[in-house]
Amino acid sequence: MIATNGRLKLAIQKEGRITEESTALLRAMGLDFDLRSRALFSPCRNYLLDILSVRDDDIPEYVQDCVSEFGIVGENIIAEKNARVKIVEHLGFGKCQLVVCAPKSGSIKELSALKGKRIATSYPRTVKRFLQSNSIPADIIEISGSVEITPTLDVADATCDIISTGSTARVNGLEVIHTVMTSEAVLIANPASLKSAKKKREIDQLLIRFRSVLSARGKKYVMMNAPAAAVEKIKQLVPGMKSPTVVPLTNPGMVAIHSVVGENIFWEVIEKLKHAGASDIIVVPIEKFFA
Repeated sequence: MIATNGRLKLAIQKEGRITEESTALLRAMGLDFDLRSRALFSPCRNYLLDILSVRDDDIPEYVQDCVSEFGIVGENIIAEKNARVKIVEHLGFGKCQLVVCAPKSGSIKELSALKGKRIATSYPRTVKRFLQSNSIPADIIEISGSVEITPTLDVADATCDIISTGSTARVNGLEVIHTVMTSEAVLIANPASLKSAKKKREIDQLLIRFRSVLSARGKKYVMMNAPAAAVEKIKQLVPGMKSPTVVPLTNPGMVAIHSVVGENIFWEVIEKLKHAGASDIIVVPIEKFFA
């Protein structure tokens, strides 16, 4: 049992697919902590927060039962556990799909062909709901690992499992016939905790940290020199440049333009910016962004 010490708690996957990116996100938020290999939780030295390191399957229920106010976990796990939690933020990593696959050389090419078949999966509850919603009677074979090999072993006729690139499925002679759901890592919270007056200040500050780091992703701080007459044209070329900072330079008729833009947009229009008269362009990464 975890001691109640008045500190916020946030549960992350102890080891697995999203562990590294989860801890990187927390460190980018300025949280100072050491993950201990055998410890259940690691206290932050500069914030009233304990990081819980647990199995990803346990995270939704930990948050649902308020053992931990927050958690970082895949949407696929939340769906399988059918947990009563609130998704606060989508985190942009751990992206994958829960898909139905069947042997490429077999006869199952569409959902209707699954009727009466055996489907191996590590997500029995999710698959059961999916089959029921599509009126497909089929047998669910619950497998804890190596789902993709079950058709070869004649344990199942098809599979329903998580894929990221699909390479493992292809290596085992499988092809995707349907996507059940898409998933990514999300920040979840206990709904009652979000309304807690007792911890409101700490919760609000923690969410500000999350959102500032997430908002900064994909954005760059751009500085460039340009003729003053070209400012309006440059603003049109870069949609994210709604209200740039424009500073006169000592060179008459020239200005410095500073703005925050999406990195993908910037690379698409770099040549057009130069043709519009922009020069000495500097692109700087942004760690935090407060809108």
